Amino acid sequence: MRDYHINIFYSEDDKGYIADVPDLEYCSAFGATQEEALAEVRIAMDAWLEVAKAESRPIPPPRYRPAIYQVSS
Repeated sequence: MRDYHINIFYSEDDKGYIADVPDLEYCSAFGATQEEALAEVRIAMDAWLEVAKAESRPIPPPRYRPAIYQVSS
């Protein structure tokens, strides 16, 4: 699996944690805990990449980095 950035945040509306992968459009998952959301989004990432390969769709390289990790030029 490529080294994609994963965001995890608490959703008050859903009363649980959402994990998403910014580089993989629509790739996200839900969990009651941060750990569960992370485990579920890893499954979603595997499925996303598998479908992209099966359908010969381009797989984006890991590029997303949140602002706190970016270095200004």
